[in-house]
Amino acid sequence: MKIHIVITLTLFIAFSASAQRLMENLDRGTVVVRKNKGEVFISWRLLGTDSENIQFNVYRGSRKVNKKPITGSTNFIDKTNKKATYKIEAIEKDKITSSDVVEVWDKHYLTIPIHPPSGGTTPDGVGYTYTANDVSVGDLDGDDEYEIILKWDPNNAKDNSHNGYTGNVYLDAYKMNGTRLWRIDLGKNIRAGAHYTQFMVYDLDSDGKAEIACKTADGTIDGIGNIIGNAAADYRNKQGRILAGPEFLTVFNGETGAAMATTDYLPPRHPETENPASDQLDKVWGDGYGNRSDRFLAGVGYFDGERPSLLMTRGYYTRTVLSAWDWREGELTHRWIFDSNQKGNANYAGQGNHQLSIADVDEDGKDEVVFGAMTIDDDGSGLYNSRLGHGDAMHVSDLDPDRPGLEIWSAFEDENAYDGKGLWLRDAKTGKKLWGVPATGDIGRGLAADVDPRYKGYEMWGSTGGLYNAKGEKISSRKPRMNFAAWWDGDLIREILDGANLYKWNYKNNTHENLNVFEGTGATKINGTKANPNLSADILGDWREELIFRNEDNTELLIFTTTIPTKHRIYTLMHNPQYRLSVAWQNVSYNQPPHPDFYLGEEMEAPPMPDIILIGDEKDN
Repeated sequence: MKIHIVITLTLFIAFSASAQRLMENLDRGTVVVRKNKGEVFISWRLLGTDSENIQFNVYRGSRKVNKKPITGSTNFIDKTNKKATYKIEAIEKDKITSSDVVEVWDKHYLTIPIHPPSGGTTPDGVGYTYTANDVSVGDLDGDDEYEIILKWDPNNAKDNSHNGYTGNVYLDAYKMNGTRLWRIDLGKNIRAGAHYTQFMVYDLDSDGKAEIACKTADGTIDGIGNIIGNAAADYRNKQGRILAGPEFLTVFNGETGAAMATTDYLPPRHPETENPASDQLDKVWGDGYGNRSDRFLAGVGYFDGERPSLLMTRGYYTRTVLSAWDWREGELTHRWIFDSNQKGNANYAGQGNHQLSIADVDEDGKDEVVFGAMTIDDDGSGLYNSRLGHGDAMHVSDLDPDRPGLEIWSAFEDENAYDGKGLWLRDAKTGKKLWGVPATGDIGRGLAADVDPRYKGYEMWGSTGGLYNAKGEKISSRKPRMNFAAWWDGDLIREILDGANLYKWNYKNNTHENLNVFEGTGATKINGTKANPNLSADILGDWREELIFRNEDNTELLIFTTTIPTKHRIYTLMHNPQYRLSVAWQNVSYNQPPHPDFYLGEEMEAPPMPDIILIGDEKDN
């Protein structure tokens, strides 16, 4: 097999903290929904590079329907029963631009037909079918609008702790109009389950078109039918596990699905031998059956402050390795590696979560990796280690706006919780513990969101204790559900998403109010008890979030958008670097909702416009 890679031991590129990040160029994302017989709701993006003085007009056909230019929001209700198309006109100084013309949705969600792979039978005679699983988004073809990338999991997908064969994993790409662009078959040597295939969708080389990157193996078939490695190889053992054979990292072309570069996955499961045995796995990772060695995470970070890099990881219960890569001008280059087995890093072992976050925690313009209880600096060195151990849920944002910088809210699994506490709020820059909640045993859930306007900052809670404000004061013994969250209605309070139900937390009587967004639509959760959507992200319209769910028979994706007016004008969250990177890693292991790097809630200040430059615009500077 031809290996297309350039290896460098360390890549040092110096950029100033004020370097602008290259971000994707998006259109206005105009979405128009028939709200009732007499009203149409129109919503559009404020871009992260728009000036404060930008104004908007709304056109129904060729007729402007707003009396005055719109300056206070990016949505509008047109009182009409006419069938028509709409566009947005943006006025910035003497420059006038118009959005694409869009048609009206007849309901508050868009239906995208999807095509499940054919099921099959495992070597031990068990049949399986397919379920639409995690979704990510990226502009694959350079038209300034998002495409949908969908992972198909077989219904016999396994957690690493369980034996058993699984079916193959597939990745599909779809246009918003339902056109399927390609399908990638990861093959029999990639096991199916939440911890195995973390797929990153991002414009890694800043050419205006997103790539897809993930772990591959012998027998992976790319989107144009080419086979990676040895098509006949089968490394599955009698327990259905894959503990031998080569492992690869592949970057795929987003437009065609073609494999553009493939190299060895770092680190290998067996660093010392080509003829592995279980005792060697046990020695290196802590067990001999792949439960610890096959725990993978992934992300994207601006480690140089200017251009995105790919992050692929392995292990978090014991040995922990993070590996950063650059995809530039058709070459895959290794940037840095962090290994808890390296000299001086031993205390960093066993500190990872079932997910990560990418954020500029030290405010130097470059991203760090918040890897559970520890944080890795932009150059691949350890920034700090809070030594709280392994955790199940984590949230990074400006959770307490009265404090400088970002905070981290985490739920920990360790039965020997630090100081007897299993939920902790920490300073993201230093790891300093700010306050915690007493706990025993495995604390498997935790969430942070502004749900009570009486207290400035995010409220925080988990599967122990009550509901707490940002200062650590208990404000209620009752608490909201804790799987997911989304900004949906017109205020700045975040709604609670649990399965295919969206709730408003009634802070006066501490109860949930179901908003009935998904009633009668067939929308269905994914990932079992994690009960999350396929994706939650601001992919259309104003700053509120769209929610993507599969339908009950896995033949459609349903993209839900709000039709509730808001008076708040906030730039699209997808132009906030931390939020955009959060959407990229949302599919990783135990999905968590995305957060921006500024406080978004009651009593918020106007967020500073992001220090970004849109791809293509850098040529004009």
